[in-house]
Amino acid sequence: MAGPATTDVRAARLRRLAGGVVRTKRTRSDLAYYGGTPGFAEDIRVGTPNVPAKDRYLELVGEAIDRRWLSNLGPLVRRFEALAAERTLRAHNTATNNATTALQVAVKACGVTGEVIMPSFTFVASAHAMDWIGLTPVFADVDPETGTLDPRSVAKAVSPRTGGILGVHIWGNLCDTAGLDDVAREAGVPLVFDSAQAFGCLPLRPAPAGAAEVFSFHATKILNCFEGGLVATDSAEVHARVRSMHNFGFDETMDVVGPGTNAKMNESSAAMGIASVEHLDDMLKVYRALYTRYRTGLADVPGVSLMAAPQGQTHNHQYVVVRVDPEAAGLDRDRLMAVLDAENVRTKKYFSPGCHTMPPYRRETVHTPVDLSVTETLTERVLALPTGLSVTPDDVDRICDVIAAAVRYA
Repeated sequence: MAGPATTDVRAARLRRLAGGVVRTKRTRSDLAYYGGTPGFAEDIRVGTPNVPAKDRYLELVGEAIDRRWLSNLGPLVRRFEALAAERTLRAHNTATNNATTALQVAVKACGVTGEVIMPSFTFVASAHAMDWIGLTPVFADVDPETGTLDPRSVAKAVSPRTGGILGVHIWGNLCDTAGLDDVAREAGVPLVFDSAQAFGCLPLRPAPAGAAEVFSFHATKILNCFEGGLVATDSAEVHARVRSMHNFGFDETMDVVGPGTNAKMNESSAAMGIASVEHLDDMLKVYRALYTRYRTGLADVPGVSLMAAPQGQTHNHQYVVVRVDPEAAGLDRDRLMAVLDAENVRTKKYFSPGCHTMPPYRRETVHTPVDLSVTETLTERVLALPTGLSVTPDDVDRICDVIAAAVRYA
């Protein structure tokens, strides 16, 4: 139950919400959840693909068709890798068919074996990718402000079986790379980063970046290749292994030098990537503006706060994530999600439930050797809101209006 002080603060903030702003959800019955007309006639959802340059894509894919070179490390893939390198600032960049295979190739190329310490607070694909190649995910807790892997929790999870550490940059928030690097060096194991949500995010000052990192260009990402991934590294040795492993184990002379798989990107995906990366700066401006609009629109809503972007880095604002405090808001995350769903606003619980609660991993205590209380709190409270090129500032205002009304009439 809320105490007197909490109740007074919430009441004051609700009074501010009631005046000074034009709102369409003026009464409880205006909310579609309670029988009103939905605020959006059509779905507005998290992860709608960005298509910033359709004509440019068709031009590039037409070139590929004309030259009859559609796969197998074609010129568009090479061009996309070069453009991506300008953004990752890593010496070597290898485009792949998707980020899952990229992650598997990267950890194998870095020599990770045995147990891999990683967050439970991530998309389950990260854990599945490790399990699928015979590694054992071991979950550590995360920082409550950034949602990223906490080096102190990782240090507690280290054991003689630890063969690697997988940091995950969540929502564009970069991990404490220096802290994780210290733990990895002490343990004598490779550090790899899952940067699926962090393309365009860089530290403002030089910082450890692990043996390799992996980006995603899935259709839902800020920059998409329909489907695609990238392994980036500064190590020539790791790069050579990645290039071979992602192409059936062949080296540059087409001799088989080791085991491999087919993780190559095709020319059509590369064409989409090129067309998109050429407009990345414009897209980043849109995402930043929408994030700022949400921040302003939700500033006085009790118990609903934006997960702030960390200082000391550039940020892509690819995800707008709010944290719902049920005591201060008067309703929990799932009820707010239901209210928004009734308005045709399709949100996502990024990330809930935690990987450690899913059947493949909850059966064995080896996966959860340390306390995951921060993870468990975040999985109950965070909610991703729609953003991207398909979302307008007016859409953001209307979504904030619904959220404010949901809290006002909670």
